[in-house]
Amino acid sequence: MKKYAANDETAGQGRFTSLLRNEKTGTEHFFYIAPIIESIGGVHFSQKTGYGSFMVNTKKLQELVENTELTPNSNLYIVNSEHEVIASNNANFRGILFEDILSVDRKRLTDGVNTNLNGENVIVQETTLDQADGWSIVSIIPVHELTEDMNAIKKNSIIAGIGLTISMMILGYFFINNLTRPVMGLVADMRKIGGRDMGFRIKVRSTNEVGALAYDINNMMDKMEAMATDVFNAQTRLYELELSQKQAEFSALQSQINPHFLYNTLNCISSIGLEYGSKEIAQITSCMSKIFRYSIKQEELVLISEEMQCIKAYMNIIAIRYDNKFSMEVKVDDKLLGMKTPKMILQPIVENAVYHGLECSDAGRALWVSGHVDANGDVCFQISDSGKGIRKDELESIKAKLNREYSDIENKRFEGNSIGLSNINNRIKLLFGEDYGVEIESQIGFGTTVNVKIPCIRA
Repeated sequence: MKKYAANDETAGQGRFTSLLRNEKTGTEHFFYIAPIIESIGGVHFSQKTGYGSFMVNTKKLQELVENTELTPNSNLYIVNSEHEVIASNNANFRGILFEDILSVDRKRLTDGVNTNLNGENVIVQETTLDQADGWSIVSIIPVHELTEDMNAIKKNSIIAGIGLTISMMILGYFFINNLTRPVMGLVADMRKIGGRDMGFRIKVRSTNEVGALAYDINNMMDKMEAMATDVFNAQTRLYELELSQKQAEFSALQSQINPHFLYNTLNCISSIGLEYGSKEIAQITSCMSKIFRYSIKQEELVLISEEMQCIKAYMNIIAIRYDNKFSMEVKVDDKLLGMKTPKMILQPIVENAVYHGLECSDAGRALWVSGHVDANGDVCFQISDSGKGIRKDELESIKAKLNREYSDIENKRFEGNSIGLSNINNRIKLLFGEDYGVEIESQIGFGTTVNVKIPCIRA
């Protein structure tokens, strides 16, 4: 305390002494000496009146250091302001100067120093104590022990890396195999298709992009096959149409026996009828002349108005023959009259309606012929009668004939000018395609309706 009091620099503040050892007991202590200042008042107010001394046993500090978790060869030191080691986990270094342990500039230790101690690389770090001026804690840790805990992680990382690499190689193999196998199969199938095996289809081996590609190729092949079939059918229909026209021309040539002679004969009969006062004979022969002249026209397509005139002439003949037993009406939109239609497709249907529907029926029956343009822009004709109708089995037979494709050329027969529903249906389909033709509906006791659909053909 006398030594402390004689030190003017520290006389006004507390101070830690150096480490002191009891030679008898071997214990180590240090003291904290602080001045006592009068604070009650009086003559010696705020003056130093004495000193207080506090003795500290280093045993507790030593236990604290020894219980600190460190690496096996690490050292921890508590150093006082006089650079003495107050406590350490290494008993050999307690009570000696720190400079004797490690000759390093202590100003550098706050940032950590990597140095060599007894041939071993160590990291030295110092942390000052704010509560004790000049005191600090110094740690010395071997470098290899800092990374020792990383060895297990490093080993595990290497093992995991090797396992991951092997897994990636296996997955890559399966991925490439799953990718190349469908592609090679696709190439092999394409070679078969390239060999003109048109009926062959690619096997869809997967659901990925290659499978989608195979599916699209199959769809394309289906469409190409359908297109080829359509082209073949179109060529067949064209050939059949040309053959049908040639046969019709041949039949017409056979049936034409000097048309002028027939005109003159019919006109002569008409004149004789007028001469003898028979208007019916005159009207019948006049109408027959118009029908005959119309039927032998060379054009395949005629005006709808001409077809209607032919039907009206035929109705006049029927009205005279049956003494107006039936009512007959023609109602066609005026806008249709300037359009074109195949020749003689309605008159045979009207004739069938008279002879098969009305002839054997009671008086008061009716026949209607109508025509209009439907929502699709096609021309539709309807020939309806209120006659006896057609039996169900016979109706099904007629429908079956109408639905049968017109491809059996050898079965075609032209018997004079008699053209049935099948021939009319086939003529329309050959000219305009499968979307057009003739349909028939009938019921016993309620009559028959025949629908004819052709495309809109403007003159």
